[in-house]
Order: sequence, then C-alpha cells, then structure tokens
Amino acid sequence: MKVSVCWLCLGSVVTALAAVKDVPFQQDVAVRIATAPDLQGATFERLAINRDGIVYVLTDRGVARVFDDLLTPDRSFRPLAGRRALALTEHEGKVYYLFPDGYLSNDDAGKPFQRWQTRDDPRGVFRSIAVADNGTILVAAEEALGWSQAGTWTELALPSHAFGGRPYGYRNQFYLLRHDGECVYHLTTNQVVPFHLGRNLTALAFRGDQMLVGTHDGYYAVNLNTGESALPCQTNLPVTDITCIVPTDDGLWCGTTRGAFFQRNKPAQGPALPDGPKGFRYYASKRWLRDDQVIDLALDPAGHVWVLTKTGLNKIEFRPLTLAQKADFFDRKIRSRHIRYGFSAERRLPIAGDIASGEMIDTDNDGGWSSYYLAGQALRYAVTGDPAARRQAWETFAALERLQSITPLAGFPARTFERRGFKFSDPERWHPSPQDGWDWKATTSSDEIASHTFAYAVLYECAAQSETDKQRIADCLDRIMAHIVRHDFYLIDLDGQPTLWARWNPQYVNWYPPTIFDRRLNSSEITASLQLACRLTGKTLYQEKAFELFAKHGYLDNIQSSMRKLRYTPGYIHLGNQMGDEWNHSDDELAFVTYWVLCRFAFNADLKAKYVRAVQDHWELEQPEKAPFWNFVYAGCGGQDCDADGAVWTLRGFPLDTVAWRVENSHRKDLAKLPDNFMKRELAELLPPGERPITRCNTQPFILDGGDGGHTELAGDEFLLGYWLGRYLRLIDG
Repeated sequence: MKVSVCWLCLGSVVTALAAVKDVPFQQDVAVRIATAPDLQGATFERLAINRDGIVYVLTDRGVARVFDDLLTPDRSFRPLAGRRALALTEHEGKVYYLFPDGYLSNDDAGKPFQRWQTRDDPRGVFRSIAVADNGTILVAAEEALGWSQAGTWTELALPSHAFGGRPYGYRNQFYLLRHDGECVYHLTTNQVVPFHLGRNLTALAFRGDQMLVGTHDGYYAVNLNTGESALPCQTNLPVTDITCIVPTDDGLWCGTTRGAFFQRNKPAQGPALPDGPKGFRYYASKRWLRDDQVIDLALDPAGHVWVLTKTGLNKIEFRPLTLAQKADFFDRKIRSRHIRYGFSAERRLPIAGDIASGEMIDTDNDGGWSSYYLAGQALRYAVTGDPAARRQAWETFAALERLQSITPLAGFPARTFERRGFKFSDPERWHPSPQDGWDWKATTSSDEIASHTFAYAVLYECAAQSETDKQRIADCLDRIMAHIVRHDFYLIDLDGQPTLWARWNPQYVNWYPPTIFDRRLNSSEITASLQLACRLTGKTLYQEKAFELFAKHGYLDNIQSSMRKLRYTPGYIHLGNQMGDEWNHSDDELAFVTYWVLCRFAFNADLKAKYVRAVQDHWELEQPEKAPFWNFVYAGCGGQDCDADGAVWTLRGFPLDTVAWRVENSHRKDLAKLPDNFMKRELAELLPPGERPITRCNTQPFILDGGDGGHTELAGDEFLLGYWLGRYLRLIDG
C-alpha cells in the first residue's frame, strides 16, 4: 500500500544564496627534490637562484644544482667542475662563486673575476661574499675585508671588535653581521663603523629604507638612514628562532629552526590560499619539508619558494588551480590508489610517506567512509552528466550491497569485508562468510547505518536513472530497516545481541538526558532512515513507526532539543563507555549526513520546517569550522546563511598531500590557545587546512598537533563530497 502523505519535491538549487565563483587561486604544493647519491650526507650551506630559475646549492662537496627534481653536483662549467667553492651568493639574478684564490661569475660574459694568491694570511681566508648594486664586490675573512671596485682591489684589516661575520650588500652599501650576533657594522673601503647593536642577531634582510633583523627571538626593523627602530621586535610568530628573511612585495618569508612561514602585510590580489590567524602561512613537517631546520630560503622568478634545510632541498610551488581542477586531481588519485573492492580505502605506508610501499587496508568504517565517496560521485554525475561518475558511484553501491549479502544475517550490513586471511584491523571482530574465501567484520555501528542511508538518498536523487536503479536502492535500504524494525530498533549481531552503538530503541535513546547528544542524534537517525525507507519502498509501516516514535516516545521533541543544552554530564556509562564527558565530533558528522535525509525526505512541510530549525541550531555552533560538507548540507536543508565563502576557503586550503604526517603547532606563539573546554577546541581561530594534521571529517579541526608520522594516506574523498555538493546546490559556480 502506498503512503498517503504529501511528499516534498527535491530540488538541488539553492536560489536565495549567492554562488562563489570558481576562479584560479595559488595552490601550494610540496615538490620532492631528490638528492643525488654523491651528495648523501653532505652539509648544505647556502642557496642561490639565478634569473633563469636555475637553483644552486653550496655544499661541503662543491656547488650542486637542480636538474628537474634532482639536486646533483654541478658539472655544467668544466673549469669549475670538482672545485670546492667556499661561498655562493646571488645579486640581481647573477650568481657569484668564492674560491680560496678568487671569486668569479659566469654571468656578464664571465667578466666578474678577481684572483689573488691562495691566502696564507694570519687574518684568515676569505670565506663569504656580497655584491652591491654598483657592481662592487666585497669578500670577508675572519679579520679582513677585500673590495673589488671599478677594477681596483683593496684590502682592509678588520678591527678586533669586528672579527668574523657575514657581509650583506644592499643598494650601494655593505653591512656585516658579526658572528656572535651582537653587532651590525656599516662597511666602506676605508672604515668599519658599528651601525646597530643587538643581542642574538641571526640574519639581515632589506626592504625600502629598512634593515630587517632576525634574532633567536623574533625579528624587528631598523631605519637605515637614522639607525633608529622602525618596527618593534615581532614575537607573535609561528616560530621566533629566525635563520633567514626574504622580503616580498606583499610580506616576507622567514626561515626558522622549526620550518618556514610567510607573513602577509597587504591584502592578497585576487583569490589566494587561506591565510591563518594574523595573516601567517606556516610550512613545517614532512608534508612540506624534509626536516624543519631551515638554513636558507629563496624565491625563484616564478614565485615558488625553495627552502634549504639540514638534510636537503625543498620546493613549495604555487600553481594556479581551480577547485574543479583540484577535484580532478583527487578523483584521479582515488581511482589510481584507493579503490578496494569498490570501497574508498586508506593506504597503510610501512615506509613513512612512501606511496609505493603502501597497501590498501580495511578499516572500521569502510562502508561509512565509502558512502561519502559514493555520494560525491553521484553529485558529480548530477552536475556534469559524466558517465564515469555514475559508474563509479554504482560500483561503490555494489560494495555496500555486498556488505549485506556477505553476512548470514538478513539486513545486517558488515562494517567491511576482505579475502580470507588478509584482514588488517580488529581481528577479533571478524567472521568467516558463507561466501567461500571471504571474511566479514561485525559490530556494525550506527555510523554505518547513517552513512549508508545518506548515500542511498543522494544516489536516488542524483544518479538513479531507471525504475530498476530505484528499486535496487530501495531493496538495499528496506532490508536494513526491516531488520531494525523487526528487532525493536536495534541492529542485532551474530551473537544475538545489539551492537555497541546501533541502538535506536526508546529505552536506550531516552535513557540519555537532553544534555547528552545521543538522545537527539539517535532520534534524528532513525527518523531519517524511516522517512527514506517509506519514500523509496512505499511501505506504510515505516511511516507508522516514525509517527509512533514521535507520539509515544518524544522523538520529534528530541530532534528539536537545542544543541546549546549539551554540557558535561557525568554518571552515564554505556557498556563501559563514559557518556556525556565531552563533545563528540563523530556525532556531528553523523548528524549532518542525517540532516540531509531528514530535511529533503521529510514527510511534510511542517516537519521539514521543524527539522530546518534544528539543523540551524546545530550549524550555528559548527559554523566556525568552515566545513564545506556541514555548510552545504545546511543550505541543502533550507538554510539561508550557509557561509559558502567559508566552505570555499577550506576547499582551497585542503592539502593535496593527504599523508598523515606528524604536524605540530603547539609551540606557535602566533596562536590564541583555549583552556580545556567541553568541545575540546584548542584554538580560538581556525588554522588553514594545510597547517593542520590531516584527519577525517569526524575530527574537530581546532587542534594543534596530530598525525601518525606518515604511515597512513587518506583518500581525500571528503574534498570531493564537499566540492560536488557545493556545485550541485549551485553555491560554487563552476
């Protein structure tokens, strides 16, 4: 019998909200620069990039250069091959070499050249070099300076108070930073004058009429004309131990002992990568660098950043990219290395960060996470009509179907399955399947049911082309819901007992007070699933059960209970699990996948209006996360202020590298940190995704540290889901 109910029409377009235009932005990408075998174990000393973008590195084994993505000894100029340079510098795109017996450059037809006898001088060997705009070249030894100006060579003994240091050329002037970090000298051909006294000085750079001074505790600026302070010491930085500074037109780059950072000093021109709090972008951890001990840093003519660290050379490339192109990247990545029997799978990396060493593994929520991949592909098909997207969505749906057929329990979906003898996670939860050669994982959770229900809803709405398609989805959901209704709103495992979390029975749900989210969440989950089952199958039983839960057990009231009531609520222990002790972000994830089904398949307009208010109540607390999926689900439910800009901010910042590198931010002095709180947010402001540990969407993002050291690669399907949902609702204008 068909249900006599006023079904709402599904509509993808959110017409009241302005779409964000998908224009190119600068995507940061870590380019791995390999080191040639004959440089393994070398000491890396200095970096120089010429006007053609050729990257040179001074090492204790000679000058090296980059060919493609390989740093190798430079044998390009035969007279220099095999010679050990003592110093290397760049000025106006020209590279200068300092050797024990002279200096030279291969630019300007090789004319820059000065030879001296190999110095056997008590004042020391010339070991550093700097160049001024007028062509004057200065070399420095421990106790002496050498000048080459208009073809004239002059030597000047350093006074004892100026012994040792690194020279810098700026405009037509030279400055010397003393090795002990306590003085900067102004140098001329006949005198050495103290210019600035300080403590723990580490690096100099120049911008306009200012000298930027790096220290072990931040940086500051000095006016070159007066010697007075032009900028007080900046210490609210990602890292304060500065090793090098490179000014740019819109800010400055700093190398530090814990990575590199960019500090913006003027608004970005056009769409840009998201900056963090106070305009910083912080690059540290093996997501970006071989190691975090930065020795030198330089920009090439294309604006890419090269970072020399203790163990080698690194490149952070900025590529013009649209979100559509980024989605293509993740689609190719997932198809090439994350599809396991139709599931979107994690890769375990026995060798940290080595994708080639990786293997696809089963996880606790293969069906759940793969539901998001399925939904993303179905939405992609609805937007583009690409048959590959439809095929991929239905391929994953087949895996969800098999989660049911591989178990001996009618309507009970497994968490995952694997060929016999190859299970990876939680071996005690597995059982042999009636299907020969396969095992399946039990203890299925409410997570799976909510996620599967969401996937079925999106597939039905976006990629079910025929009655056969629709019936296939309906049958899959019907089997699950029949099991749940038959067992009094429990999912019954192989041992005949309800699983730990798949419980929607009123005795369980209403045991929780309104201050614990499970009461609201589980009421929402079962209502959404009953609504969808009723819509897809036409069975009145599901409608009757939903309204019975409303009338007799207060489930509609539970759904409408405000999230603002949640608080620490001790004393509720479920099978050994302390409930109400913290805000569970996995529950937020399950709530938002449920809200989509709850609102778009509501029995009637009055119910939908109540649901939308409940979604808004939740979303307002989650809005600071700028989560694309959260925001767009809210819009798809009827919300009128979904913060599409915040969602796009996150999508643009989502890193292309989804390896779970160890990422640490707890040392940063630029961040406002929060005291312990119920939501477990550690930060007052959200860091850009590229600076955070890579996590699934069930981990709250206001965290400082995390990662497993590079031994897991996530698929990135959550990017695709957020992006294609935004496109489907026309909140991202492709």
